[in-house]
Amino acid sequence: MSGWAWWAAGGGLALALVLCRRPLAALGRLALRSGLGMVFLWVFQGLGALMGVQLGVNLLNGLVLGALGAPGLALLLMAQWAGR
Repeated sequence: MSGWAWWAAGGGLALALVLCRRPLAALGRLALRSGLGMVFLWVFQGLGALMGVQLGVNLLNGLVLGALGAPGLALLLMAQWAGR
């Protein structure tokens, strides 16, 4: 490839990153919050056993906690209670 093609490809990549900055930032925040939700589920797994509540540590539960926060935890607990 010639020099101008590399410059065009680099410019196109820079333009794509600028245009996708907000959606990529939102996905990054969701990934971070979901990771923290997974950590919370892992800690809650030990404490929940004492209370008789068992929530699985999986990606779906982590995404619910990451997207909804504390209301997501209440939703998961109600879904587990309704499933009994």
